[in-house]
Amino acid sequence: MTQSQPWWKGGIIYQIYPRSFLDSNGDGIGDLKGVAEKLPYVASLGVDAIWLSPFFTSPMKDFGYDVSDYRGVDPIFGTMDDYRALVAEAHRLGLKVIIDQVLSHTADNHPWFEESRASRSNPKADWFVWADPKPDGTPPNNWLSIFGGSAWAWDSRRGQYYLHNFLASQPDLNFHNPDVRQAQLDNMRFWLELGADGFRLDTVNFYYHSQGLENNPSVPAGENKTFVANGVNPYTYQRHVYDLSQPENLAFLEDLRALMDEFPATTLVGEIGDDKPLERMAEYTHGNQRLHMAYSFDLLSERQGPDWVRDVVRRFQDGLGDGWPCWALSNHDVVRVVSRWGEGVDDPKAYARVLMALLLTLRGSVSLYQGEELGLPEAEVPLEALQDPYGIEFWPEFKGRDGCRTPMPWTPAENGGFTTGATPWLPLDPRHLELSVETQEDDGDSTLNQVRRLIRWRQQQPALVQGDLTLMENTGDALCWIRRSGDQALLVALNLTGSDVRTPVPCSLERVLTEPGFDGRIEGGELVLPPYQALFAEL
Repeated sequence: MTQSQPWWKGGIIYQIYPRSFLDSNGDGIGDLKGVAEKLPYVASLGVDAIWLSPFFTSPMKDFGYDVSDYRGVDPIFGTMDDYRALVAEAHRLGLKVIIDQVLSHTADNHPWFEESRASRSNPKADWFVWADPKPDGTPPNNWLSIFGGSAWAWDSRRGQYYLHNFLASQPDLNFHNPDVRQAQLDNMRFWLELGADGFRLDTVNFYYHSQGLENNPSVPAGENKTFVANGVNPYTYQRHVYDLSQPENLAFLEDLRALMDEFPATTLVGEIGDDKPLERMAEYTHGNQRLHMAYSFDLLSERQGPDWVRDVVRRFQDGLGDGWPCWALSNHDVVRVVSRWGEGVDDPKAYARVLMALLLTLRGSVSLYQGEELGLPEAEVPLEALQDPYGIEFWPEFKGRDGCRTPMPWTPAENGGFTTGATPWLPLDPRHLELSVETQEDDGDSTLNQVRRLIRWRQQQPALVQGDLTLMENTGDALCWIRRSGDQALLVALNLTGSDVRTPVPCSLERVLTEPGFDGRIEGGELVLPPYQALFAEL
C-alpha cells in the first residue's frame, strides 16, 4: 500500500472474534494462542491490521463486552504472555494490532462498581450513574436499554437506580467524573505501552448522559425509526436525545486523541449508533484532534440494493466533510451480509465477491469480518444452543448475534478444525464446513482466492486506497463511481442484482482492467454487467 499517508487511512482491518477463531487447548473456546497460530493466514489475505474483539477479564455475560479488569487477559483466552506473543507475531508479519476498548460501562463485578454500590459516600460513589427513584418508586426517567426493558436497575444497597444502556450487569460509568475519564485514559495507555497500534472504541457516543435526566421524546407517528436496532426492539420508539451523544463527549475524544498522538502511527476507530449517525461521524472525526475514523451501521442494516448504496455514498460525500469513514458490511453484531442482503440469490459465490468489490472500492478504510473472505452465510443456531442474551430476549422474531459468531471453519471435518474438543461453544453450520479454508485453499477460483487477488490488486491502486470519489448518477441498477488520486483515475462499476445491467458508458475510458477478474465489459458504448459482476477501467 502507498505510504504517502498514515497506514490506517485506506487500510484494511481484519476483525477477529477470538472466542470463535481457533481453540488451541480443546476447551471449545477460541483463544489468543489460536489467533497467533492463524496470523500467517490473515497476513496471506493482504490486509493491514487485525482488530481483536475483547479478550479482557470478564464474567462473559455479554462475551467480553462486560469488562471486570481492563488490564487483564481472561483465562479462557490465555495469559498476558500469550497476548505479547500474539502482538510480536503480528508485527513480524507486518500486521498492526487494534484492540477493542469498552469504555462506557463495566461488568457488575468490576471492583469499581462493587465499591460504588456499597454506599453513597465511598470514594467511588460517583463513578457510575446513580439516581433516586421517582416518588412512586419507578425509575428516574423513560430511558430504555438496547437489550430490552428499562435502562435503570434498582440497587437495594444504595436505595437508588443505576444506569445500564445494555445488560443490567453492565453498569454505565459516569464520564462527568474526571477521575473516571483519567482512569480509562490510563487503561488505554497501558495497552499502548504493550504495543497496541490502535483501538476500536465500542459505543463511542454512549460515554456521556445528560445530567438533567430528561425523558427522551418519542418518535412522532409516521416518522421513521432511525436508530439501527433489531426491528422488534422498543428502543427504536424513542429519539435518543438525552441518553447518548452529549456535547461533552467531544472534549473527551480530544483527550483520547492527545494520548494517541504520544504514540506515533496509532489509530482510533469509533463505533457510532445514533439517530443521526452521519452527523455524529462528521463531528467525531473532524480535524486532527478527535477520532481518526469511525463507522456507522448504514451498510450493516437490512436496507440494500443499488439505490440504497448510492444514497449512502451520496450522503457521506455531502455530509462527512473532512472526516474519514471505516466501511463494513459484516461484523460480530449483525447478520452476515451474504444472508442479510442476499436472500434468494442464485449464485452466492459471485454475490459474495461483488460485495467485496463494493467494500474495497469505497472511499475510506475497510473492516473485513472473519469468514467474510470465505463467503460464509449466517449460521443457523437452534434456540437450545443460543448463547447471546440479546437473541434470547427477543426470540423468535430476532435471533440475536450468535449466527454471525459461530466458529471459523478451517477444515471440512466435524467442528471445522476449530477445536480438538468434543463441543465448540457454538455449533458449526454444515454449510460452513463446505466453505472451509482448507476446502477453498486449493481451488484457484474459490471465493477465498478470488478475494485474496482482489485485495492484493486493490492495495496497489493509489486511487482506491487514498483517492477521492465521484459518484456517477443516473446509471440505473449499475453502481458507478470514479476514484482519483494523482495520476490514476479508475471507474468502478458494480452490479449487485441478479439480472444483466446495461448503462451508457458514463465517461471517457482508456482501457478495461482484467486483473480484478470480473466479467464486466463494454459493448457499443454501453457498460455491460452480467449478474453480480463488476468492471474496473482506467480513465
